[in-house]
Amino acid sequence: MSYRIGQGYDVHRLVAGRPLVLGGERIPSEIGLEGFSDADVVLHALCDAMLGALAIGDIGRHFPPGDARWEGVDSMELVHRVRELVFAKEARVVNCDITVLAERPQLAPHVDAMRRRIATALDLDPDRVSVKATTQEGLGPIGRGEGIAALAVVLVQES
Repeated sequence: MSYRIGQGYDVHRLVAGRPLVLGGERIPSEIGLEGFSDADVVLHALCDAMLGALAIGDIGRHFPPGDARWEGVDSMELVHRVRELVFAKEARVVNCDITVLAERPQLAPHVDAMRRRIATALDLDPDRVSVKATTQEGLGPIGRGEGIAALAVVLVQES
């Protein structure tokens, strides 16, 4: 058996009139993330990390923006499809570590729910899924509350 590591990153602008979905959880907020799908930066970064671990492209290659099939899609569907691509390569995700960068809203109350949803989607024990939130201390566009970003790292085991 061999192991491979993948890294993912995503960022979306915050706008009025959209729901805020992070890690598959709808977060109470007056603003949400702008995007072609539900703009869930947590799950998009996770998908890119899984794809990157196996060197099979990125989320934009597999689910191109502008393709009507993916307009407004629940990003958990993308996670399920990427997981199938991982299985097709005779591999599995061992664990993941995700960091969300956001000034607002407060995400700590939602982290455990995100972890459980991601663990279920990847068929992992929740103790193999880490989700953390941090701020940018007011620096840059994220720090000014203009958007939210996420970074993800996954360990994949090949058979």
